[in-house]
Amino acid sequence: MTKAEIRDGFKFRGGSPSLDLAATVTGRLGAAPRDLLAAPADLDRWLVAAELAPAAPGATEGNLVQAHSLREALYRLALSRAEGTALPEADRDLLNGFAALPAAPLQLGADGRAHLSGDVRGLLAELAREGVSLLGGDFSHRIRQCEGPSCAVLFVDTSRKGERRWCSMSACGNKAKAAGFRAREKSQ
Repeated sequence: MTKAEIRDGFKFRGGSPSLDLAATVTGRLGAAPRDLLAAPADLDRWLVAAELAPAAPGATEGNLVQAHSLREALYRLALSRAEGTALPEADRDLLNGFAALPAAPLQLGADGRAHLSGDVRGLLAELAREGVSLLGGDFSHRIRQCEGPSCAVLFVDTSRKGERRWCSMSACGNKAKAAGFRAREKSQ
């Protein structure tokens, strides 16, 4: 069974927690982008929905500023990978700085599952480490930007042929296929 693509109002279509964090700005390509992490409570909700924390870890305004910085660096770095351009040095330095912080420890919970524990800063450090592994690992050449006209979601293409075009077949892919069908019907 696959996990839901949308949990607690957040999109999880990136195939990677670091790319899912980058997707917390909706309408990024439009005139009026909207930040889904507008308050510390939103960051708490995202961390729980991303299954990085079993309960709200108590984010502060300072944590929110840190999350925004990390998110934007991850977005620009992943976009550079998707476009095949050089990685921005300032963003690389910021990501490496977060990754060097003490990460939230992994612990076995009473439910028998592994959970990260600790404060928000440690969870962000763990996200940064995951981002470093993705951006510098075997799948870095498989980072794509959704081809949906108004979608800025970045994702890891794990398809066999490496030709995935949309963040989600149930969302942007379905819209594109329906638009193609309507165009073919109209031209006949």
